[in-house]
Amino acid sequence: MHIEFFIEDSSGEKLLQALLPKILGNNGEIHTWRTHSYKGIGRIPLDLSNSTDPSKRILLDQLPRLLRGCGKTPYIDAVVIVVDTDGRNCRDFLRELKDVAKKCNAKPNTLFRLAIEEMEAWYFGDRPALCQAYPKAKLKILDSYTQDGVCNTWELLADAIYPGGSAAIKKAGWPLPGLIKNEWAEKIGPLMDPTTNSSSSFLKLRDGLQRLVAS
Repeated sequence: MHIEFFIEDSSGEKLLQALLPKILGNNGEIHTWRTHSYKGIGRIPLDLSNSTDPSKRILLDQLPRLLRGCGKTPYIDAVVIVVDTDGRNCRDFLRELKDVAKKCNAKPNTLFRLAIEEMEAWYFGDRPALCQAYPKAKLKILDSYTQDGVCNTWELLADAIYPGGSAAIKKAGWPLPGLIKNEWAEKIGPLMDPTTNSSSSFLKLRDGLQRLVAS
């Protein structure tokens, strides 16, 4: 099976690149995949048939075009879309995403997976990996986190492991937030164990992928 992954930003792509071999690589079958990162999540266009500028790499803006294109590509067996919920209602958001896929001609086999609230929740779900990567992490702050809670997740993680916390990152401004998130993915991702993660949204990704390749 060949799977195309579309992720809303580069740090999410780096994290998945570290985790996918662990999730998909030990099932006795040969599977291939490619990952594609975008420059933000954007929003689902009102007119799904309208063509959008592919040079504007905003994921949901491009979603109808991406799904139609993948559906017409013979070697693509499945598509996986991974995005943050941010402040959205996850049930409503998932229904909206699935509605886009339903309305596409030549619809590909599509799996949508949501990180609640942000993909940084998956780092909190693997405390041993997080603390191995950042042994000076402030445990009191880590302990204050409610798994998969809506609580400004990346900021809380920054407060636990980055000198000066999220305030220092925000004060410095772009591109530091993106650089820091990529660093987290590169340092924590390779240490993570998909079999022990306590994030329910990560487990839905893991289990969904394993069912996908088993079908």
